[in-house]
This record gives sequence, structure tokens and C-alpha cells, in this order.
Amino acid sequence: MATLFEETTINGMTLRNRMVRSATWEGMCEQDGRPTERLINCYKDLAKGGIGLIITGYAFVRLDGKNNPGQMGIHTDNFADDYKKMTKTVHEAGGKIAVQLVHGGGQSNAEIAGRQPFAPSAVKVNQFPEMPAELTRDEISKIITAFGEAARRAKSWGVDAIQLHGAHGFLINQFLSPLTNRRTDEYGGSIENRSRFLLEVYRNVREAVGADYPVLIKLNASDHVDGGLEIDDSVYAAKKLAEAGINAIEVSAGTSASGEKSPVRRKINKSEKEAYNLKLARRIKEAVSCLLMVVGGFRSYRVAEKAIRDYCMDYISMARPLIREPGLANRWLQGDRKRAMCISCNKCFMPGREEGGIYCVIEKKNQGKAAKKTSEERVP
Repeated sequence: MATLFEETTINGMTLRNRMVRSATWEGMCEQDGRPTERLINCYKDLAKGGIGLIITGYAFVRLDGKNNPGQMGIHTDNFADDYKKMTKTVHEAGGKIAVQLVHGGGQSNAEIAGRQPFAPSAVKVNQFPEMPAELTRDEISKIITAFGEAARRAKSWGVDAIQLHGAHGFLINQFLSPLTNRRTDEYGGSIENRSRFLLEVYRNVREAVGADYPVLIKLNASDHVDGGLEIDDSVYAAKKLAEAGINAIEVSAGTSASGEKSPVRRKINKSEKEAYNLKLARRIKEAVSCLLMVVGGFRSYRVAEKAIRDYCMDYISMARPLIREPGLANRWLQGDRKRAMCISCNKCFMPGREEGGIYCVIEKKNQGKAAKKTSEERVP
């Protein structure tokens, strides 16, 4: 019977447990996307904290695919030394690291990306900050090539795996969604056509890194928006990926326009609210032969263990709890099985824009109070 704390492998990559740090935006990179010492230390803390696999914040494969300040880039060979230092630091701390590759598409914005965003179709939907231009076939081809080049860089720089971002309304997800993909050529219409961009990206990446290198994807099971991607079409895409040789699928759901069903839901304060993508993930698990990860609201050891044992998930992914507690995996492993301290307030993302890096504002406030109390107790 599978358990949370056992060693596993993904296409030759050995992981110490079934806990994954899911990608999130940290806001800790230079303006051009270069990783900083602060980001490297963030990943070092996660590795020391016992997490099985660290998936980095989303890294744009082209400058016109950037959509947030402080976002990491992997679009240039100029960052080789920084990435090599990052991977070496994680490895020395006992961890494994995957880089998540992304293009923002219509979720980019002109101010950050340096040009009018483009998307599968020129449609204005709630998740897009402005009207995008429709991608030409030539532009599609160049972006596919950029994903492959980014994967090549990651492997050559010592990164253990790469993950494609096919969720949360970014470009791969935009092609899959009938809401954002209104094309009438071979990239639009049926789910077979809407999956074409995703599969061409995957094949280009696989060719760049070879058969023996782990390639993963974060895939929306549902967009949770009217007219968006739904589970049956997601199952189709997942099956095609598995048949093509993808090593693991991380199941997520929602976009920035999904309201209460966004990817980062608030107030996950009891077990019934946890694991909110688990039933969707089970649908995909039943249809594919590759490994499956699931993200979304895990806070309790019992719920995480149940997802592995009873729902046959291969890995559980977490992001916000590890912002507050990078050592959560070790705490659970050592026998302290109390739920994660994260209260799902989402305030951790505010400092990313205002102070150049996310952190748990609740934890920092508590630390400040404790330091003040200690200082007062020392006053004679």
C-alpha cells in the first residue's frame, strides 16, 4: 500500500517522498527574470524542509510571455550561472527541483511583456487584462520552439525535470479552452484540434531533453468558467499526453476568472474544504497510465495520506502551506501531524508586488510579536 513518506521515482528521478511543492509566483527575480539569491534561499529552505520535489515558480520562455513582476525567466542562455547555482544549492540541501515553463499568452500585459499580448484568438474575456492579438501560425511555431529551447537550457543547467504549465488560463490552457480558442484552422474547433498546440509543445520539449528525462505538466481538469475547458475534454488531452510519453500530470483547476473556484481558494479551515480537485483528478487517473499529482487545498496529513491510499494519487502538491512552513514535510515525517498552519488568506502574495518577494504576513507578524515580548521581558 502506497504511503506519503516513501521513496519513488519519476523517469529515473528519485524522490524521497510523495510531497511536491507546487509552482507559485514568488516575485523574487530581477526585472529581466534572472533568479536572485533570495529565491535560491527560498528553494534551499524547501529542500532542507524535506519536500520531495520542488517545482519552481513559472518561468517565461519568451519575454512576451511574461505576466508578473519578479517572475523568473528561462528565455536566455545568459542565466546559466544563476540556474546552476540554484540547482546546486537545492541538491546540496538534499532536494530535487523542476522548472515550470510558461507563456502567458492573453494573460500577459503590454506594460510587462513589452508588446500587445497575443492569444489563440482575439477575444476579450474576463481573465485577459486587455484585448489580445490572434497568434499567426508562424508565431505559434516560434513559441513551440521557445518551449523546447527553455527545456534544453534547464536540463543543461542541472535541473532535475521540467513541467509545462497547462493550467490557470495561461497559453497552453487558452488553446485547450473553447472560450479563449475560437480558431477555425487546425488549432481550433474540436478538442483534437485544440490539443494540437499542447502536444506539439510537448513533443518539441521531449525532443530537446530526450526520452530519459522527466517531463511533467500542470493541467486544468476544469476552468470553472462558463464556456471554458471541462473535464471530458481535459481527460482527452491527458490521455493523448500519456500516450505520447508524459511522465506525470499535476491536476489543478480554475483561472483568475473563476471566482470562488479559483486555483487558490480562501478559508480552507476544515478537512471538508481540502483537496478540492481530488474528484476531478480521479477522473483523469482512471483514464491515463502515467503518474498523477493533485494540488488544491491540502492542509492535513490525514487528507493527504487518504488521497494517496484511497484515491490512488501518486503525489500530493502544496504551495501556500509551504510559504508559511517550508519544513512542513519534516514536521509530519517526525510525527507532529497537526494540520498545516496556513489559513488560506492569500495575503502572502501582496509582498511579492510591494516588497520583492512573497512571505506569510501572519507568520511575520507573529514573529514580530514574539520578538517584542522577549525584548520586554529582558528589560530590568
